[in-house]
Amino acid sequence: MTRKPLHRIAIGFLVSAVATLILAAPVHGDSGSASGSGSGSSGSASGSSSGSAMLPLPSTAGLGALSAAATQVGKPYEWGATGPFAWDCSGLVQWAFRQVGVNIPRTTWQQARAGAAVPFGALSPGDVVVLNGDASHVGIYAGFGQILDAHDWGVPVGLHPLSQFDIFTIRRF
Repeated sequence: MTRKPLHRIAIGFLVSAVATLILAAPVHGDSGSASGSGSGSSGSASGSSSGSAMLPLPSTAGLGALSAAATQVGKPYEWGATGPFAWDCSGLVQWAFRQVGVNIPRTTWQQARAGAAVPFGALSPGDVVVLNGDASHVGIYAGFGQILDAHDWGVPVGLHPLSQFDIFTIRRF
């Protein structure tokens, strides 16, 4: 009797993981091809102008961290909090990645220098997005122009439009 629910959970997890990988596309496409002509020569070149060729797929650790962070939706924001009852932005991101075995630094400023740099054109779900001109906020990109974050006082952990922020840097773990 217990095998059937476990089997359903395993299949559900597998289907959702495959669907996430298939549907997880960058925010906007970059064909990476260019052509032109100049004095006496013409030609074309192709490649990735955004650098996305080096980062073709979302990070499995990032997708796992996004899933872990999603379990905290609705919990309150508290400056300096590291869970489990309340979170600040960098504490939530650090905890989420720790759930999938990735140790990342504690503060947004430290997180902004860790991991691999990702160009905006290669932004994928699970990437850590450090925000604001002073790198004072961080969240995990959830896809569809949304970040999952512990936003601010009075705003629970949840999804917020990335367009509300200036992007300082994007990191992949």
